[in-house]
Amino acid sequence: MTKDMLGGQPAKSEPAPLSRLASLSETPPEGLDVDIVANAAERAALAELNGLPAIDALTAALRLRRWRGDGLEVTGELRARLRQTCVVTLEDFDTEVVESIEMRFAPPAEEPRPRSRRHEPEPEPHEHDALAEDPPDPLVGGVVDLGALVAEFFTLALDPYPRKPGAEFVEPAPEDASNVSPFAQLRRLRDEPPKDA
Repeated sequence: MTKDMLGGQPAKSEPAPLSRLASLSETPPEGLDVDIVANAAERAALAELNGLPAIDALTAALRLRRWRGDGLEVTGELRARLRQTCVVTLEDFDTEVVESIEMRFAPPAEEPRPRSRRHEPEPEPHEHDALAEDPPDPLVGGVVDLGALVAEFFTLALDPYPRKPGAEFVEPAPEDASNVSPFAQLRRLRDEPPKDA
């Protein structure tokens, strides 16, 4: 089953620049393929949020599957064409981002109920090995915002110090060849006689 989410409307309660809601109840047992294509307004909002000159394209191909009965697993890949500013030359340049997405969601753990006077066996929690995998994110109300998930993975995939291909940092030559330390300069000022004497 495929669900197309081209340029959908962001959720009104979410201030996120990209929002596509997916429900566990609408995910069939065989899974669900979801394609997300950010429209121009969403790309502009994401570019502003990330301090980018522009995002020319942002798409994601995702696969949703039920996980452990009451959870949801999201896998796939996002692709983006964008413009970044080089930290060396301060010139804009075009680049691409390709990032894998793998997330699991499960209902938040319930608070333990007070047990009645009769001894009732405690339900067994989901087994979880903290070293084997990250714990799942909370699945609140049986809904996941796939758009926000894609936006988060996009932001995390960005190079915080982008360099235009071929750009190299060249350290400027010192203005003063003597290269005197600031402390030596202060000492010299302290030891000089006053000029208006």
